[in-house]
Amino acid sequence: MRRATVTIPDDLEKELDAFLRAQDAAPSLASVLQAALRRFLEERRWAAREFQTPRGPLRVTPATQGSGSEDGSVEHDRYLAGPS
Repeated sequence: MRRATVTIPDDLEKELDAFLRAQDAAPSLASVLQAALRRFLEERRWAAREFQTPRGPLRVTPATQGSGSEDGSVEHDRYLAGPS
């Protein structure tokens, strides 16, 4: 198990102390910090799934026939926005 020294800002310490005092059976500071860290990491894990690295190389198959426009790479915003 890894040990860590944590510096807690005064305002957070007050909230933490109030939380611990409000409990019938107060958990240890270590268990509160472990639970908070687990939750933080779980939330990040869900968020990170949106940005996972691909499982393999991206393979794009070009169309057999182009759009007929020669400025699509420059004017893509105009084409994607549709008629104005």
